[in-house]
Amino acid sequence: MKPAIDLGFIALTDAAPLIAAKARGEFDAEGLDVTLHREVSWATIRDKLAAGVHQGAHMLAPLAIATTLGVGSEPAALSVPMSLNSGGASLGVSAQLAIEMGEVTPQGLANAVAARRAAGKPAISFAVVFPYSMHNYMLRFWAASAGVDPGADIRITVAPPTAIAMRLRSGEIDGFCVGAPWSLVCQTDAGAHIALESSSFWSCAPDKVLALSALWTDREPQQALALVRAIARAARWADDPANHPELAALLCRREWLDAPRDLVAQSLGQIRFARHAALHPWRSHAAWIASQMLRWGQIDASKLPAVAACYRPDLFRAAAGDAGLEAPRDDFKVEGAHADWWSVPSARGQIRMPPDSILGGEAFDSENLLAYAASFAVTRAS
Repeated sequence: MKPAIDLGFIALTDAAPLIAAKARGEFDAEGLDVTLHREVSWATIRDKLAAGVHQGAHMLAPLAIATTLGVGSEPAALSVPMSLNSGGASLGVSAQLAIEMGEVTPQGLANAVAARRAAGKPAISFAVVFPYSMHNYMLRFWAASAGVDPGADIRITVAPPTAIAMRLRSGEIDGFCVGAPWSLVCQTDAGAHIALESSSFWSCAPDKVLALSALWTDREPQQALALVRAIARAARWADDPANHPELAALLCRREWLDAPRDLVAQSLGQIRFARHAALHPWRSHAAWIASQMLRWGQIDASKLPAVAACYRPDLFRAAAGDAGLEAPRDDFKVEGAHADWWSVPSARGQIRMPPDSILGGEAFDSENLLAYAASFAVTRAS
């Protein structure tokens, strides 16, 4: 009998590696009986994984770290053996807010904030998918670059990705940061103006990860490695543009994303699944996420020693070779330091990497995490 494994996911294009692995028989090829469960919210994903209802999940990278640290919930030991994608999120504003801003830029937002305050109008409201998400940090980073304090000058609420377009149409929110394909739905159905794509914020930014119960991973290490191999092969297939028409037809189905096929197809061009070490769970990504959690007062410095513990690049390396992928040799790298193409060492040679500049141009070295978090003009860190 095949071992039964339950994985949760949210209806987003970046769940493609899990969905493709299921549909293309990659789990079966590894001798696994995997059931995918579409959940309604990231909190549900977290809670079912923490309670042992699911063995693993498609999860926001910052949420995996927060859950491990017990920030925002009771602590639950997780293992992150792989990332699932880079790119795909978009920050946008309503047509009305775009008019108020003049130019859809951070300075335009600062001008609109000041104008509303002077007129005694309600604060500008943005929706993000969860407090512990790259979407939240991307919005905050962008707004703060023009001196807007996200905790005082605007209002940030939480909404499921599938509900954001409806809230934008109804006027409940003025802007959003959400993953594909729902940012495209906001454009086509609600007339949103896109201010920033995640690839322009940070072209190599982490986004979603495969999060596993650490207890299950320790108890069933061979099953965990088999799971990673199956998803890695599916991610490599999903990365090939020649496969995008077939993948879009799969993802748009009711049981998966239940989204317009043309928008799903368009969103695939915004996401990198496996190329250029996108699947590697860099511990320096975890450290950058921690710098933003510290910057915005979500954690204090006492949590920092445990931040990278859930990231398991060793497990990825153990599985990658069998899946036909090269894995970086290192766990950490300096983030945002490369304006041109560069490379990282692997066991078999070098892996070519794209430019990775972060908005504003300052590189991040995890050895200087505290100083980095405190270096911004708008920060809660000191």
